[in-house]
Amino acid sequence: MANHKSALKRHKQSQARRTRNRAGKTRVKNVIKDVLTAVAEQAADKAQAALQAAVPAIDRAASKGSIHKRNAARKVSRLTRQVNAILKEQSQPA
Repeated sequence: MANHKSALKRHKQSQARRTRNRAGKTRVKNVIKDVLTAVAEQAADKAQAALQAAVPAIDRAASKGSIHKRNAARKVSRLTRQVNAILKEQSQPA
């Protein structure tokens, strides 16, 4: 454990950041899971709504530094591709 006053403060700050980052990452994982579940069910409307909720959550985590901005962009891109594939598949006549 830290002994100096500055080291104690640094430890407290790092604990606070860790808690904040974990909360942001957990939120990102949950919104991604919601989108992927809707995609697996082939529910286009549900998937689109989940994607619209997921994109701001992912962008927020990236802006706060919890995840890297390119990581966020990659996640959004992949989710959007999957949702668009379902929309395209369901819009085509049989």
